[in-house]
Amino acid sequence: MAEHNLWSVAFPTLAEAQISDLARCASATPRLFRDGQTLFAVGDRDFPFFIVKSGEVEIVDHSGDVPKTLVVHAQGSFTGDVSFLTGNPAVVSGVARGDCDVFEISGDALRRSLNQCPAVSDIILQAFIARRQLLRESADFIGLRVIGSRYSADTFRVRDFLAKNRVLFTWVDVETDPQVDQLLKQFGVTEADTPVIACSSMLLLRNPSNRDLAERIGIRHPLEQTVYDLVVVGGGLAGLAAAVYGASEGLRTVVLERTAPGGQAGSSMRIENYLGFPTGLTGSELADRAILQANKFGARLSVPTPVLRLEFEKTYSILHLDDGESVTAKCLLIATGADYRRLGVEGCERLEGKGVYYAATVAEAQLSRGAQVVIVGGGNSAGQAAVFLAQYASQVLLVIRGDSLDKNMSSYLARRIEQTGNIEVLCNTTVRRIQGDGYLTAVGIANGKTGEERTVETPAVFSFIGAVPRTDWLPPEIVRDAEGFIQTGAALAESPHWTARRQPFLLETSRPGVFAAGDVRSGSVKRVASAVGEGSMAVQFVHEYLKEV
Repeated sequence: MAEHNLWSVAFPTLAEAQISDLARCASATPRLFRDGQTLFAVGDRDFPFFIVKSGEVEIVDHSGDVPKTLVVHAQGSFTGDVSFLTGNPAVVSGVARGDCDVFEISGDALRRSLNQCPAVSDIILQAFIARRQLLRESADFIGLRVIGSRYSADTFRVRDFLAKNRVLFTWVDVETDPQVDQLLKQFGVTEADTPVIACSSMLLLRNPSNRDLAERIGIRHPLEQTVYDLVVVGGGLAGLAAAVYGASEGLRTVVLERTAPGGQAGSSMRIENYLGFPTGLTGSELADRAILQANKFGARLSVPTPVLRLEFEKTYSILHLDDGESVTAKCLLIATGADYRRLGVEGCERLEGKGVYYAATVAEAQLSRGAQVVIVGGGNSAGQAAVFLAQYASQVLLVIRGDSLDKNMSSYLARRIEQTGNIEVLCNTTVRRIQGDGYLTAVGIANGKTGEERTVETPAVFSFIGAVPRTDWLPPEIVRDAEGFIQTGAALAESPHWTARRQPFLLETSRPGVFAAGDVRSGSVKRVASAVGEGSMAVQFVHEYLKEV
């Protein structure tokens, strides 16, 4: 029943009046496609949105060994999914079956119309989201193929990058997949070449960097050579909230994200205490919706785009990027968040990505199936990871320094862990060493009270032991506290770097016009709702500052 409802949401039929309103609002162009003509193809960028007036449009998946029909759009149907609004390449093709009359609408025109026609907007956006969900859940849709070993750090890096950027792909594990020899031969590569990325029968890349991968598959968007009203550095939930509010209120807005939008929260497999979602949602679902909203209002997201340093020129902020280019901002919001602190024990660094992980998503869960795994940390991130991984692992050992979970973990989460039969909490315990030759095989742990030491055989250890702010790229003008988090607000009025006559705004840093929000800010509340709230609130202060200059 649920699948049927999802299908009906994904493929609605617009009424004649709705089609007329949308066509008029978007200045649609009537087009005729003859039988067999392609309306759009896999890999196309900036492809049009089509409403079918008569005839049929077949949607074809070319990612497998043979083309497959996914759906046929008839009169009143429309093409597209989330790729249309995010500006990413098409993942399927559209072909006319019989002579086909359509309305053609450009991406910019559709974005404007979605903001002006809320009734039709809801139908289209819900359909886009549902279509991507159907593809993601389909056992037949292959998308990109990533061929590589579970024991390869580069294979893990590529899979992690694609997953965090919501790219549809299938992983072929050279250690276990029975078809791997045939595939390697088909693409003319050897196991030594892996990881390799392929699409259909075409080999795309061999062990690419994240940036090369993003450019080859078309998810990295070029930046405009302009002065932006608001540049947001960091695409976590604080940064995405600022992008939504900034763009929706008419600010020319861009988000520069070094890895993938969503941040730490985007890797959370279950958030149950976010207002308005009583049944919970994943961080990925929340980030997906935020990304779609930001793009709907015209914000630009650039990934992966690391910022190397920040300089100031009069009242402008100049951000220098890793490719030698720069971006100029009237206002800057720093929302770079924080990285999980490394374990820093013997053997840890050389096994990162080969059994030592700092997130617990579906990618890592696949490696944990049926095994005993270790999680280090006593906060909500560690608790959410434990509950999630318990669905895959035979046993989860949750290692904490303190006497109980209640000190740093939400009560509802601590109780759930206590009630989960295959989670064991090891109090007063620390990890002393990481063992493995090429990949993780065991961890050594010790009880601080009893002095007892033991070795736990495991293929995976997950670390959630605090965070380090991403502020190493900032100049001295941006004042930070002793731990590196950015200071904001009225207390900075006495800073020698503060040059304005007024008091700093609540989220303003020691430099006028530069703001900070989310986990990177000193004194912030480390919660999803707080990050979203601060990102939204920062835009109000941006407007106040822009009135001054």
